[in-house]
Amino acid sequence: MSLPSWRDWLFSAKVFLAAMLALYIAMALELPRPYWAMATVYVVSHPLTGATRSKAVYRIGGTLLGASAAVILLPLFVNAPTLLSLVVALWTGSLLSISLLDRTPRSYLFMLSAYTLPMIALPTLNNPESIFDVALARSEEILLGILCASVVSALLWPGKVAPIISARIDSWMQDARSWAGELLALPDDATAVQPRPTPMHASRHKLAADILALDQFISHLSYDTTSFAMVKNARELRGRMSMLLPILSSLTETRQALVQQGDRVPEGLRVLMQRVADWMAEPELDSCRKAVPSLQRELASLKQETASGDDWQSLLLAHALARLQSLINLWLDCRLLQQLLAEEHPTFSWKPAYRHWPVGGTARHFDYGMVAFSSLQASVAIFIAMQLWIQLGWTDGSGAVIMAAIASCFFAALDEPAPMMRTFLIWALVSIVLTTVLLFMVIPAAYTFEMLVAMLAIPFLLVGTLFTRPQFTMIAMMLTVNTATFLSLQGAYDTDFTAFFNGNVATVVGVSFALLFSLLVRPFGIELAIRRLRRASWHDLARMASGRVLGDYPQLTARMLDRLGQLIPRLAANGHDQLPLVFSELRTGFSVLHLQRDENKLPDSAGAGVQQVLDDVAAHYHQALALRHAPQTDKQLLQHIDVALNQVLGSGQRSNHAVQTVLNALVELRITLFPAAGSFALAAPLPLKHGELAP
Repeated sequence: MSLPSWRDWLFSAKVFLAAMLALYIAMALELPRPYWAMATVYVVSHPLTGATRSKAVYRIGGTLLGASAAVILLPLFVNAPTLLSLVVALWTGSLLSISLLDRTPRSYLFMLSAYTLPMIALPTLNNPESIFDVALARSEEILLGILCASVVSALLWPGKVAPIISARIDSWMQDARSWAGELLALPDDATAVQPRPTPMHASRHKLAADILALDQFISHLSYDTTSFAMVKNARELRGRMSMLLPILSSLTETRQALVQQGDRVPEGLRVLMQRVADWMAEPELDSCRKAVPSLQRELASLKQETASGDDWQSLLLAHALARLQSLINLWLDCRLLQQLLAEEHPTFSWKPAYRHWPVGGTARHFDYGMVAFSSLQASVAIFIAMQLWIQLGWTDGSGAVIMAAIASCFFAALDEPAPMMRTFLIWALVSIVLTTVLLFMVIPAAYTFEMLVAMLAIPFLLVGTLFTRPQFTMIAMMLTVNTATFLSLQGAYDTDFTAFFNGNVATVVGVSFALLFSLLVRPFGIELAIRRLRRASWHDLARMASGRVLGDYPQLTARMLDRLGQLIPRLAANGHDQLPLVFSELRTGFSVLHLQRDENKLPDSAGAGVQQVLDDVAAHYHQALALRHAPQTDKQLLQHIDVALNQVLGSGQRSNHAVQTVLNALVELRITLFPAAGSFALAAPLPLKHGELAP
């Protein structure tokens, strides 16, 4: 672990300044719990000003929503403890489910309101007439903390989202450039069958996961800039970065199929692939743009040479050239959009080069079953915790219920929440120890606010430097927020050890209860999530192949790519080597969409052959769903693909764009589902199905 940089210290100093400002103002206004304002600063602060603003906006909304619900619901059910427990549990679970279904910074609003209700309502259960005053005070303290954090973040060296996005995009494009350079480099003696290319860099596995993370930065960007064009360009870039994944994967498989033919790969294609690899590595944007016409002319010339070939190698060459065309257009778009995002005042206008497939869909994959289970788990945990508290008559038990609610909500989105709950518990204990030292050994020596600030500076400044490091952000949050809360700083030093001890015991009991309940009801983890994501892919593939979900191709494309982004980090975390299978299913999905879109533009006989292929693909994935694992692909599908290829080739319309698109899709399906198959040939006539007429 490296020492904190000056940027880390600067951010920590800014947050500490905002926290002390909030604490001072809260004490000056004689708010009941000024330490809530201090803790809120550490909750909403982020190294990026746009992220701080978005968290501040949604925390305000979540606080007001949760506080309003507490004011309305507590008086209604205060005399019915069991019914009140049910209402609190249902409120928390319902708002949590909405939060899990909203994968933008706005989800924070719903999660916060989910546990704000019990946080405000439960401590006043024995004094319900004070609920409005308590809700108002808590809202004022939290809003004060939000205001201080936002003002300090905006005025003192604000951290911009745009440079961070640019750095992330630079890293992502370098990873994509490395993958492309590796697969496009065909040796001069590429005549024999070579091993299937395997990823040499962990960066290749990061591509899809990084695209998924980019969504959060784009969401924060709208709070960081007044330029709507920048946000639009970022979303356009995100769509094209996503499309690079299936294109590069397809080129990898096409390359392997070409070298499997045994004949020498045409010199023209080998040279062109190397030129494209060198062009993608070109650092200067102007040189990159100027080289495009030359690449396009060379590619068009090679297309002309292979346009009339009906053998398998000619089809593979045509397919490789089509993918190279898409790669060139996508990469040019990415480079131009990257430059537009880097320029504060754009010096050129952008016109998309890639138009082969619509991008920019906003559809996302949601596992509604797991969302419902996670929400129900939180609701049941809170209901049981409240019932235990009420039945035991524990005076400080409300604190345990509140911590159980917070822990259940914070980690509900994780496949395995128990490890993070355990970490939460450990650092809560560390906070208790730190608070004990500060509260009973250090702070009593402070006679002025300035002395208090000086005594708090050392621990809070040190811990604050961890916020900027993603692997330590959660730990820093737990330490600072818990310590600020446990200190319970007031306008004057007045500490009751018994109350302090009981409050800390409640915290430990609450988090421990959430942890034990999670271990009991959720023994499964990443394995189940991977299986469910794969099954969702099979379900979509079966439905697309059967023609049941067509029409909105950008949304279908976006959902497939989003699911890929969710799978990649889980596969990496669990040590799975299923990445080739996942990419294969993605390419199969694109091929099916191509066939569904263009089969009606083919002659009747060719259209019937394509429909048979689609029926077989649908049957294959229906079988996978029934068996709960991916079965071996039926060789009859290979025969039907070969028949469809011959029928489309025999239509005599190779110059037709739809025909060429269908041919490429059939070739893609063949090399994806049957990578070891040799050259295609017209199969023997297949037996007719019952009731089917011969053509």
